[in-house]
Amino acid sequence: MTLSDLKALYHTATEETWHQHSNGGGWVENTASVDDTAFVGPEALVWGEACVSGNAEISDDAKVSGKAVVGGKAVVGGNAWVYGNAVVSGNAKVTGNAKVSGNAKVSGNAWICGKAQVSGDARVYDDAMVYDNAKVSGKAVVSGEAVVPGYARVSDNAWISDNDEVT
Repeated sequence: MTLSDLKALYHTATEETWHQHSNGGGWVENTASVDDTAFVGPEALVWGEACVSGNAEISDDAKVSGKAVVGGKAVVGGNAWVYGNAVVSGNAKVTGNAKVSGNAKVSGNAWICGKAQVSGDARVYDDAMVYDNAKVSGKAVVSGEAVVPGYARVSDNAWISDNDEVT
């Protein structure tokens, strides 16, 4: 992505307010924090007060914004977006058109993909998987090897764990 491409998305972007990350060449707003060890791919964006640390990877057309934190060996790829105060850590993956927002936390080896959404104060961790158009919200917890596929909804104070599958 060139500076002109970036300006098409963010009209106020300049070389004084954004820079290309040394590991991958993606654009990072100067208000955001990205470790040198992290990877920000050439089409990826990190802005706001977002923090990308460790060996985290932001690739493809993925975005990290707000006060979101992506760390460890986590991967945010595809057209995924992590924003708000969300945290993605460990070996977790957020891919496809998935979104993680609010105060949500995704960790361990969890995988959020497709058009899935994790929001609010929800937690997804261990080897859990949320995919397709599924939504996890509120204070819901998805853990263990639980699977939330299709158009399933897990919300409020629900707890899905072990080998549970929500349909």
